[in-house]
Amino acid sequence: MSEVTNTAAGSNSPGLSGRSILVTGGTGSFGRRFVSEVFRRWPDVTRMVIFSRDELKQSEMAEQFPVDEYPAIRFFIGNVRDKDRLQRAMEGIDTVIHAAAMKQVPAAEYNPFEAVKTNVLGAQNVIEAALDTNVKNVVALSTDKAAAPINLYGATKLCSDKLFIAANNLKGHRDIRFSVVRYGNVMGSRGSVIPFFLKRRDTGVLPITDPSMTRFNISLDEGVNMVLYTLDNSIGGEILVPKIPSYRITDLAEAIGPECEKPVVGIRPGEKLHEEMVTASDSQNTIENDRYYVIVPMLHRRNHNETIATFAAHHDATQVKHNFLYSSESNDQWLNVDELRQLIKQHVDPNFAV
Repeated sequence: MSEVTNTAAGSNSPGLSGRSILVTGGTGSFGRRFVSEVFRRWPDVTRMVIFSRDELKQSEMAEQFPVDEYPAIRFFIGNVRDKDRLQRAMEGIDTVIHAAAMKQVPAAEYNPFEAVKTNVLGAQNVIEAALDTNVKNVVALSTDKAAAPINLYGATKLCSDKLFIAANNLKGHRDIRFSVVRYGNVMGSRGSVIPFFLKRRDTGVLPITDPSMTRFNISLDEGVNMVLYTLDNSIGGEILVPKIPSYRITDLAEAIGPECEKPVVGIRPGEKLHEEMVTASDSQNTIENDRYYVIVPMLHRRNHNETIATFAAHHDATQVKHNFLYSSESNDQWLNVDELRQLIKQHVDPNFAV
């Protein structure tokens, strides 16, 4: 089993010491863990701005990070749909982590205009505000659903990814980098299948959408480490994809509720049987090292082979084979039932009986 367990930077790098950081959607599962890890590694950050629209979640997070213990923390009520508010919040900011998104597949299908406003127009607002306020580094969080999307959520995130990558063409002489990290289901995040199964276990029934379904798996800590790595190691324009294991939905159900009934209820609208993170069409632009796949940008009026070579040298990587596909179905790393149980206990519920 492979994990993305690297430090954010090289041993001689200052990392985020003395930086001013803004996290959109900062009260979510990722934001809380990211903020906790940054304060643990770099307690001398100048500012840590939590930018989100939910005052209740901000109040709850402020109890977790009281200002007398974390004097650098600030809470800004705001929405990524509001460019003026973003510009005000980014004044004096060095680093932006864009985690805000409308993420639920059924909600996006039923409210498509709202998903576009948040995930696409919100991405544009983040980019333009960063360009206008001398931000130095922006990393946007993506999803495996953005690769070959079949639902609106995935389509809006693919559009968002394209906007952030193309933003490197708009910076002119500004000293700023835009990059994207794309990874699979975060273990234990709100709305994901593991908390759902844990909640339903006591009923004696765990509904299975399709017995052949597979998913990628990454922990919150691995996701945070990947973002920190990208902040310190990206050139700008990359989509970084971690090499992480897959699991079968039937193995997950067995790990959580071995005694439960497991009726097959059918796949939901907009849901895939298997997820992809690097499509075959992306293979000609993809390089890999021991930890990551890196989808290299197609730069306008630049020799593509030279671009690949530049990014490969920077990331100590080689080009993947022609028509390579990185799918949860064809992955060469798999979590078995016992490994899933151990990870659930470690990352989701410490009281979970292994």
